[in-house]
Amino acid sequence: MSTGSRAVPRLTLERKLLREYELVISCDEVGRGALAGPVAVGATVVDAALSRRRVPEGLRDSKLVPEARRAELARRAAGWVADSAIGWASSAEIDEIGILPALGLAARRALDDLSAHGVDVSAAIVILDGNHDYISRAAGPQLTVRPVIKADRDCAGAAAASVIAKVARDDLMVGLHGDLPAYQWVRNKGYASPEHRAAILEHGVSDHHRVSWAFAGAPTLF
Repeated sequence: MSTGSRAVPRLTLERKLLREYELVISCDEVGRGALAGPVAVGATVVDAALSRRRVPEGLRDSKLVPEARRAELARRAAGWVADSAIGWASSAEIDEIGILPALGLAARRALDDLSAHGVDVSAAIVILDGNHDYISRAAGPQLTVRPVIKADRDCAGAAAASVIAKVARDDLMVGLHGDLPAYQWVRNKGYASPEHRAAILEHGVSDHHRVSWAFAGAPTLF
């Protein structure tokens, strides 16, 4: 597959897995390293019919898409996949149970949402971006999860999940900015920019901050 900033995600892995499973669900997280706001896990569904369609032009891992183009791309990605959902875990939940369990909780909520849409999650294999399976403990052993490093770069379903979740979380953080402009979430989206750290030192933490992270910064991540 292609590498670097010009990487183009494809359906190669999804098509291979669809020989064994009825559905492929791809999951990717957003907000893991932020100091404020929730984490979000996007989940998209690829079925046999979708696997024969062309990948939307411009679809990439959200980190490779200019911010000005992400919202329109997220709309096209959501219309392209067979179904999609976003699960959330709040800053308070991250403080209470830790970041990896919170990611698992958010993923489980996304999968539960897909089930509520009528998706047979039990018939699917889950592609999870990264090298650590934080879903199985939260969702149960009946679910087959396959961690794939750089899935959001190489697999079209994961790229779609990435951009859909990124746009949703960014929109949420921008919406919170109006009430708490000192933290400049309209620009940093809750991540640890110098202006964000300075605002925490000056104004303290808000209800939306991860209190266990806000002064020490994000812990070492996998």
